[in-house]
Amino acid sequence: MRSCSALLLLALASAPAQKLQVVRTPAGSLEVRKAGIADPLLVQNAPPDMRPYLHPLRAPDGAGVLTEFRPSHHHHQTGIFFGFSNVNGRSFFHNTGGDFFRGKGAKILRASGRRVVWSVATDWLAADGSVLLAETQRWTMEHFGSYCTLDLDWSGRAAVDLTFGKTDYGGLFIRMPWKPGIHGGAVNSEAQSRKDAEGQRARWVDVGMDIEGRSGQAHIAMLDHPSNPDHPVPWRVDANLGVVPSRGRLGDWRLAGGQTARARYRLLIYTGPLDKVLIEQVWKSW
Repeated sequence: MRSCSALLLLALASAPAQKLQVVRTPAGSLEVRKAGIADPLLVQNAPPDMRPYLHPLRAPDGAGVLTEFRPSHHHHQTGIFFGFSNVNGRSFFHNTGGDFFRGKGAKILRASGRRVVWSVATDWLAADGSVLLAETQRWTMEHFGSYCTLDLDWSGRAAVDLTFGKTDYGGLFIRMPWKPGIHGGAVNSEAQSRKDAEGQRARWVDVGMDIEGRSGQAHIAMLDHPSNPDHPVPWRVDANLGVVPSRGRLGDWRLAGGQTARARYRLLIYTGPLDKVLIEQVWKSW
């Protein structure tokens, strides 16, 4: 007889993926669309003079925006984005403009089907405008009806010797539309929540909150791949429910010129109550 966990994995694997399409807008951004939903499920912004970012991200049924762009409490936070806060003394987390980033555009790698794929290339700049690091973000999105997965394969090739300084935050960051008094929370894989999860090592962290335009909560769970350096790393879980897995909390790390760093993450987007069973099954199937 099959175990309950085996049956859940089988059900997860057999969940039918829904067809998606990626289209380029006249402004140069990319939109992920699904038939039957009027607005794009996700927009990839990749301007030439700004850090690339994902916003808006909608719930799997299209009702409600799950990300926030430049909230008043953290103006540098732009939906879902990637940035380290101390690279040779430069913060690519707290700064977003053309004096730090030179965008080289987004490419559609798989335009339609059960899985869509695109990439974004960006140079991270020194104060004199020279390149410190050449970044590539490769994103893959799938839609399974009641939930979506969004995978990031991140790589950064050092143009010069780099030191990534010790810091409390930096990496792949999620900003959901938090506001004072909102009903929401963060829970990690070790069953720690909110302030108890701050600074703690975990395989994943789930953020859920009420979202305008829908009843009940929507969630984004971020999963840290076991192949990532120092996995599981400590996480930043801030007072406004922003989260990021922060390798830099463990101390300085270095990347020699010509070498490439890599990290992989999965975002699980779903609605309703916190679903630890679903998160764990998605984790095991990854």
